[in-house]
Amino acid sequence: MNQNLKSATALLPCAGLIYIENKKLLLAYSNNKQCFYLPGGKIDYTESAKRALCREIFEEMNVQINESDLKFYTHITAPAFGEQEGTVMEQDCFLLLQIISPTAAAEIAALKYFSLEKYKCETNIAPGVVIVMEQLKKDGFIS
Repeated sequence: MNQNLKSATALLPCAGLIYIENKKLLLAYSNNKQCFYLPGGKIDYTESAKRALCREIFEEMNVQINESDLKFYTHITAPAFGEQEGTVMEQDCFLLLQIISPTAAAEIAALKYFSLEKYKCETNIAPGVVIVMEQLKKDGFIS
């Protein structure tokens, strides 16, 4: 196990959206964290991962999605970018099986599509996003 994960002081259950167009992954820029990351967010105690993701996508991108349009893709464990040191994100990631026209809302300043190489050129990089993008590239979903 990664040394950073062994010393975790808090676990953060999250759900992330995987939405791809033209072999590029949609990421959301958080004003709060100053970083592009998977749209989605924290799972409330009473929510399922899919329910939390539907709520977060409506809040962040003004898009209503249905749980039935989400297909589980992968689970990632990574240091939580922008959180207290020692916090580890446990994130279920879901592919969206419908076409959407998202717009940035709430704490989201921008939405942008990335290849893995383009994302790695950003000033701030979320470790979990890199993990997901590497898997998506390996599986042929993104360039």
